[in-house]
Amino acid sequence: MHVGRCRNAGWVDGRWMPLDGAKELERSVWGGCVGAPLKAAPTLHTKLRWACWKTGSGCAQGYRGGRVFLGPRPGGARQKGPPTSCRPEIPRLTHQSAKMTELYDGAIGIDLGAYSLVLLPVAVVECPTNRTTYSCVAIYEGSGVEIIANEQGNRVTPSFVAFTPDERLIGDAAKNQAALNPRNTVFDAKRLIGRRFDDPSVKKDVQTWPFKVVDKEGNPFIEVEYLGETKQFSPQEISSMVLLKMKEIADAKLGKTVEKAVITVPAYFNDNQRQATKDAGAISGLNVLRIINEPTAAAIAYGLGAGKSEKERNVLIYDLGGGTFDVSLLNIQGGVFTVKATAGDTHLGGQDFDTALLEHFKAEFKRKSKVDISDDPRALRRLRSACERAKRTLSSVTSTTVEIDSLSGGEDFNSTITRARFEDLNAALFKSTIDPVAQVMKDAAIEKSKVDEVVLVGGSTRIPKIQKLLSDFFDGKKLEKSINPDEAVAFGAAVQAGILSGKATSDETADLLLLDVVPLSLGVAMEGNIFAPVVPRGQTVPTMKKRTFTTVADNQTTVQFPVFQGERVNCEDNTSLGEFTLAPIPPMKAGEAVLEVIFEVDVNGILKVTASEKSTGRSANITISNAVGKLSSTEIEQMIEDAEKFKTSDNAFSKKFEARQQLESYISRVEEIASDPGMLLKLKKGQLKKIEDQLSDAMAQLEVEDATAEDMKKQELALRRLVTKAMASR
Repeated sequence: MHVGRCRNAGWVDGRWMPLDGAKELERSVWGGCVGAPLKAAPTLHTKLRWACWKTGSGCAQGYRGGRVFLGPRPGGARQKGPPTSCRPEIPRLTHQSAKMTELYDGAIGIDLGAYSLVLLPVAVVECPTNRTTYSCVAIYEGSGVEIIANEQGNRVTPSFVAFTPDERLIGDAAKNQAALNPRNTVFDAKRLIGRRFDDPSVKKDVQTWPFKVVDKEGNPFIEVEYLGETKQFSPQEISSMVLLKMKEIADAKLGKTVEKAVITVPAYFNDNQRQATKDAGAISGLNVLRIINEPTAAAIAYGLGAGKSEKERNVLIYDLGGGTFDVSLLNIQGGVFTVKATAGDTHLGGQDFDTALLEHFKAEFKRKSKVDISDDPRALRRLRSACERAKRTLSSVTSTTVEIDSLSGGEDFNSTITRARFEDLNAALFKSTIDPVAQVMKDAAIEKSKVDEVVLVGGSTRIPKIQKLLSDFFDGKKLEKSINPDEAVAFGAAVQAGILSGKATSDETADLLLLDVVPLSLGVAMEGNIFAPVVPRGQTVPTMKKRTFTTVADNQTTVQFPVFQGERVNCEDNTSLGEFTLAPIPPMKAGEAVLEVIFEVDVNGILKVTASEKSTGRSANITISNAVGKLSSTEIEQMIEDAEKFKTSDNAFSKKFEARQQLESYISRVEEIASDPGMLLKLKKGQLKKIEDQLSDAMAQLEVEDATAEDMKKQELALRRLVTKAMASR
């Protein structure tokens, strides 16, 4: 593929604009052609990835985020001969899995939303990225686990999904264009999944997100502009797109189609959130063999590590990621991993630390410039990006500078932040991470001195203050940092996937047994809205528990059972999982009916409820309905169908893009032939006219917006045949 003709245009803030020279190109500019050689345009590559340059004429083509951006075709100068030393990469939106027919006989492990921190240089400048919530995929092959890199060579992939007028982008490509398309770039689906729209944490997050979240029958849906239409997606659908990306990464690596997976979730995810995650897997086309808790998966990675003792030991997993926080205490003996207690916060993580910095700098900018950026999504995204980078940098140095050119209203922003000030801004949040640690110790009835190892998982554990607080809690105990905090959860998930699919047959996994627990009590609401636990928190799963209830009124023929999860006496303070009704029951005096309720929690931590009326022997199996975040089989089938449509659309766009690039490349070659005086003398009379006419048709085809890949292939084929015939008859 060649650059083709020189284009006197650049991509500026979402549209093409004419450019006079290199000095006019700003950081937001992609692509174009400049009238200066590369050495005269040093600012062009400060923040951009340029795919190709031709010095002298300055002809260039911009490449970023998995796309080569092309402008209109003005009648400017032609490039004399395509460059041969550099060729822009053809972006591929889908992997070869679409063409694969052989199924992979194993299963993959997916960490859906790991959190990665990378230490950066001292100076922090504006960069078009934002929150760094990542996903990671791994397989168990042979005698060990392999973390699979994506097409960019990265072992973790941003959990970002972006929608444009032409395509859907997932992963690195989505994140790289986020600064220019903030309203249609979605992240943090994990903080929405399984929650109600009126959840206080959702309302808080909505204030900071650049994309729109709307209320749809009590559930949060993300609203975007896609393919020229306004579309709404559930958090499950967004998560399914990320899962599909991880599946395709594995497909490409294995050369086979993956159908089975083990997916991790925060230990403190409730029943709604677990079921919603499983639904997301189904929408992506995956058979979810197991949902396992992230700290449990990390414990597997740690417990199976080289050189670990076989003796019984108590291990505390402290997992602080981008948006969730978990603490689990496990007893590990041989291959048996028993979770003794778990606690956490599904809405606390590195992103909250970013927000504290954002509010600090936002107020400072307003004070200095008199400009309030609260309603400026682009400025907020640029500032949040700089805050996140500053936070990373402060893990390795004691101060850093935040610099953003023209943040808003033409005003630049420059400020210095010290590690001490950062710690002060987040003091309450940092200290709040110790409360779940204390709760776990209390629930497990284990003294601090009996904890053998404290293992750090999740990128936010790199923050020095976090480490100090945790070490101080355990009386100066040295923290265990031997496992990769970004990959440990996917590693453990892959081990479990290998065991469940029969791939993991090594000695170290032969006796591996996971005994996880219910993170929060499960029960029903009694009269007065009093919570009656049936399954206590900390109960090992799978489990089945029974409890007997009775009627509260004479001649009652119907009994409603509102199901809740939590630890508060008042059900309003707990999480509602839905309601079910047992009917009919025979009319009796109040208190005479004997109603037995059975709660069953499977290995995924997902709940099923059965109720029966004992006096007559009548019974009924009840499935909780109308639970938040839960989808009916019909809804899941519809979302699977929609996902296939989007995949088809992505494939069509990719094929059209490649066909366009190939046609442009061939047009450039033919133009070179047609402008060569020596070649013109060798062509027969009339042949040049036919070639020029066909060239015009081909170039006109490139300007047709709704032209298909097939249309452009036909034009290329017609032009090739004409040129081949002319060359053969010389």
